[in-house]
Amino acid sequence: MLPRVVIHNAVSLDGSIRLRSPDLETYYGLAPIWKEDATLAGSGTILAGEEEAPPEGAGHVGPWKVDPRDRRPLLVVPDSRGRIRFWHHLRRAGYWRDIVVLCSRSTPASYLEHLRERRIDCIVAGDRKVDLREGLVDEVSLLVHPELVGGARPETFFSGPPVPEASGRLRLFKVQRVKGGLVWLRYRVVH
Repeated sequence: MLPRVVIHNAVSLDGSIRLRSPDLETYYGLAPIWKEDATLAGSGTILAGEEEAPPEGAGHVGPWKVDPRDRRPLLVVPDSRGRIRFWHHLRRAGYWRDIVVLCSRSTPASYLEHLRERRIDCIVAGDRKVDLREGLVDEVSLLVHPELVGGARPETFFSGPPVPEASGRLRLFKVQRVKGGLVWLRYRVVH
């Protein structure tokens, strides 16, 4: 049986993912309704929080203790280019029980060694970049923030090649007002 995959993202009214003041408490507070085993986050999303990370110290390298009774999800991040270097900060964020990094055959060997030294699991999936299968997503969840970001080239939650018409159809099944003017939209992907 294939896993059920939900994209859960926070955006502005104009669809930008570059929010001025994202409500992370509400965003992560909604996620447990899916009782997910893993949270898949893009490397760009993770890198956006790099400024908040303290420098890695000697105590950050080595085994990470995972309690087998811990029901928090894993954090799964594609990072073929080996750009993320603050895993210690993400491990201590409290949202996930541990981390799995998705790499490709072209990921630099030095980065794979960096992950090994920190006891971070890695899965190689793809040649030049991580290959996620078509038809992967079952639901799209958007937490819409009451702000406009604008810009000549706004960064939207979905960027990439055009989506084939047959796989890009969505059916709205839930709209909910949450605190502070936030609106939560949930769509099923029509397969």
